[in-house]
Amino acid sequence: MQPRRHERVRELLRRAAGEVLRRETSVSQMGLITVNDVAVANDLQDATVYVSILGSETQKRDGIAWLNQEHKRLQTIVGQAVVLRYTPQLKFVLDDSLVRGDRVLAILEALDKPPPTS
Repeated sequence: MQPRRHERVRELLRRAAGEVLRRETSVSQMGLITVNDVAVANDLQDATVYVSILGSETQKRDGIAWLNQEHKRLQTIVGQAVVLRYTPQLKFVLDDSLVRGDRVLAILEALDKPPPTS
C-alpha cells in the first residue's frame, strides 16, 4: 500500500497535468489529449504521465511528439500549479488501455449475441 502523501501527490499531478494539457494543446492539430494516470516514483523525483489521444493516427503521432518536445515547459507549468519541494521530472507515455478496453468490450458483446438462425 502506498503512503497517503504519495497518493495525494499523484492525484495533484494528474489534475494539474490534465488542466495544463487542456489549455496548451490544440484539438484540431493533436486530437483530444487526456491524462489517464500518473505514476510517481517512491522518492517523488520522477513521474510518468499516461495520456490517451483521441483522433487520427497523424494527430496521435503529432501529439506524442509535441509532448516529448515540450515536456520541460509543461513540467515548469505543472510545477507552478503544484507546490512541492521538488517538481518531479515528467515523462509522457501514450496509453492505449482505453482502446484495448473498448476492443475487449466489443468482443464480449459479440460473444453475448445469439448465433444467427438459418
